[in-house]
Amino acid sequence: MKPIKIFFDKTGNTLNVWFDDPEKEFMAEETSEEIVLIRDKNKKVIGFEVLNYLSSSDLKDLKKLPVKTEILT
Repeated sequence: MKPIKIFFDKTGNTLNVWFDDPEKEFMAEETSEEIVLIRDKNKKVIGFEVLNYLSSSDLKDLKKLPVKTEILT
């Protein structure tokens, strides 16, 4: 199983989550909820980007991005 990659761009206020190699990106499709689906050449979703991830007040005071993980069974 490949690790999930998570990137936060504070300047652009975007959160990117990758399930596969970002180099495989072929196309991006914006949804109506400020989510961009990232697909490979076979149209498989390999990641997504969340636009305007944090509010301006949260962004201003941001020192660390909290991340919580769980494995559900």
